[in-house]
Amino acid sequence: MGRSANLPRGLRDRFRARDGVWPDDTGCRMLHVDMDAFYASVEIRERPELASVPVVVGGVSGRGVVCSANYLAREYGVRSAMPTAHARRLIPNAVYLPPQFDLYQEVSRGVMAIFRDITPLVEPLSLDEAFLDVGGALRRLGMTPGGVGELIRSRVFADHGVTCSVGVAPTKFLAKLASGMCKPDGMMVVPAASALEFLHPLPVSALWGVGAKTAARLEELGLETVADVAATPLPRLRRMIGVALAEHLFALAAGVDDRAVVPTSREKSIGAEETFEVDHYDRAVLRRELLRLSERSAGSLRAKGLHGRTISIKVRFSDFTTITRSRTLPVPTDVTQEVYRTAVELLDTQVPPGAVRLIGVRIEGLDNADSAQQLIFDAPERGWREAEQAADQARSRFGSLAVRPASLLRDSPERTAEPEPKPE
Repeated sequence: MGRSANLPRGLRDRFRARDGVWPDDTGCRMLHVDMDAFYASVEIRERPELASVPVVVGGVSGRGVVCSANYLAREYGVRSAMPTAHARRLIPNAVYLPPQFDLYQEVSRGVMAIFRDITPLVEPLSLDEAFLDVGGALRRLGMTPGGVGELIRSRVFADHGVTCSVGVAPTKFLAKLASGMCKPDGMMVVPAASALEFLHPLPVSALWGVGAKTAARLEELGLETVADVAATPLPRLRRMIGVALAEHLFALAAGVDDRAVVPTSREKSIGAEETFEVDHYDRAVLRRELLRLSERSAGSLRAKGLHGRTISIKVRFSDFTTITRSRTLPVPTDVTQEVYRTAVELLDTQVPPGAVRLIGVRIEGLDNADSAQQLIFDAPERGWREAEQAADQARSRFGSLAVRPASLLRDSPERTAEPEPKPE
């Protein structure tokens, strides 16, 4: 969605609890749960003295980006995906912290376990948000959908010390809109009978799939609100914006969204990338980073019981020119050394020299380990796999730095993670 959507306060209050009584949630089986400023909230949980100050989590160097900011920092205009340097100009006295992804993943696993304890129909969208279909759990729990939403909020805070916001509605689209409108630490219920009353005052940017450019185009055509889209005859709307987009937006504007919660979504690729603090020409430095990234990516494959067939690398030069190169293996793999060897061959044979700003590794063509074709029993890679599985177990028990390739023990070039931030 484009700019944040919201209702006038008086109308918004109609979808919140009044004197402890929620609007009618009959048929509202869809919940969207979104953690509040997740990374920043976890950091504040670890350091409660930061609760009253602006906190920004992200790359702390000049080329870093903001991953998360607490609501005090957002009052100064700090947002996810903003360059950290820009955030520092807006609020120089904030507390800036590097991300601790292992910690966030640990908390996320615990939160998702709470969801799955309530219903098996959980569709994670990222570490910090998910859709739940609670229709089949209501009788067992003896609760209404709104009661389940309150239960989730209380359990997440009690067990993990962070807050979440919950949207309760008959469809996924409405539930996600509602959770965004009640942040932070809130809940909103959109009754089935009031769906259009909820939707129609919103700007067109609230419609799923409408970004800034599409919103501007719709507004040029005189369609400023969801009600405007709903009131436009479909044949005319098709002529204005094209058949596919018109039909998609017309359905949403009418409150129609038939998508079900999909509890298992097969991953298409796994990868990692790093942005250097200083551009590097040295191929030895680049190869060492490729080893680090191959280790992270292949380790994620093994942890999830997956193999991948296609190895690709991404290289961004100092002028922001970005290229990708890939190679498909004859046999799927989850072996770090095989991923690394392929990545280095791609770097050495298909990437021209130049000052490199970012480098990444990605593994695609994923399949379950049980169904993937295995290497022959006595292949050299089998020894590497067994060694890497033993290293995985050691890292699981003693921490991520317990076992590392020898070449990664030397001082590494300064780099700053360039994650894929999600607007919160």
